[in-house]
Amino acid sequence: MTTTIAGNVSRGGEPAPAGPADSPFVRACRRLPVPHTPVWFMRQAGRSLPEYRELRAGVPMLESCRRPELVHEITMQPVRRHGVDAAILFSDIVVPVAAAGIDLEIVPGTGPVVAEPVRAAADVDRIRPIDAADLSFVDEAVRLLVADLGDTPLIGFAGAPFTLASYLVEGGPSRTHVKTKALMYGAPEIWHALCARLGDITEEFLRVQVNAGASAIQLFDSWAGALSEADYRRFVLPHSTRVLASLADAGVPRIHFGVGTAELLGAMGEAGADVVGVDWRTPLDAATVRIGPDRAVQGNLDPCVLFAPWPVVEAEVRRILAEGESTPGHVFNLGHGVLPETDPDVLTRVVALVHEASAR
Repeated sequence: MTTTIAGNVSRGGEPAPAGPADSPFVRACRRLPVPHTPVWFMRQAGRSLPEYRELRAGVPMLESCRRPELVHEITMQPVRRHGVDAAILFSDIVVPVAAAGIDLEIVPGTGPVVAEPVRAAADVDRIRPIDAADLSFVDEAVRLLVADLGDTPLIGFAGAPFTLASYLVEGGPSRTHVKTKALMYGAPEIWHALCARLGDITEEFLRVQVNAGASAIQLFDSWAGALSEADYRRFVLPHSTRVLASLADAGVPRIHFGVGTAELLGAMGEAGADVVGVDWRTPLDAATVRIGPDRAVQGNLDPCVLFAPWPVVEAEVRRILAEGESTPGHVFNLGHGVLPETDPDVLTRVVALVHEASAR
């Protein structure tokens, strides 16, 4: 049974952690012994929760990310409801890009839409650097959360340079990334200048979150799976490596995640994160062989499994836990984000099952 008190999760028979740094989540990220496999869900802060939809009604996405008290409440909702082992800051990967002066809007049902896409060197020049003052609302939200979460760690996050660059070059989401690849291949000097600028912005965004008290960070490279390994190594890996290396002195675990990255897992492991997220397409034990033994793994239940009958869900959860036993460290998660139509009660049952089935 799980009891949640003021954001601190305690379980019968287990000693309370000595702060977030000794929580099961952080320990698993560091490949240390844990009392149970920790679990959290990407996109757990909202979308499927009726209380989230009620709170967000009439508030545009970017505006909601800039209201610290609203961010605090939305981030806390899944912690209270599900008893997950970590909270993740409610925000969006384009928040720091907007702070850098890019005119964009998050369109419901579509995603980020950029008014003037980046296609030339002059477009890169108009993306200004940012500093902590540009992200004061993020700092305030994180501090509010850390004060309320107690021993439950808070995960900060950011979009990786490639994924941010793809949005800016395409002007919005893309299935083919044609314009992105055309810029990479046709004007590599502009491409690398763009990714370097976005790397600086990403680093500052993450640094603000860590300085305010985040216990871990996750770098999302949502669209990296659109690339071959050769292209990933040439056009992406140097920039992701630089961002992750810039946080090496922060003293918090670094997670790196992408979708459709089965063939890139070895290269992603080289980028320097402490944990590599694995989508649902690759078994965790096979992923570990590709990533290497000095990285923990995160994942990787198919989000669509949550719509199946409970016996199917239970069997899949147990399968993933068994695969996770052969990894250096395992954080249970989905293989991508929670789908909006997901029944929140199923997520709560999954958390309870992971804790019970993996109890040491």
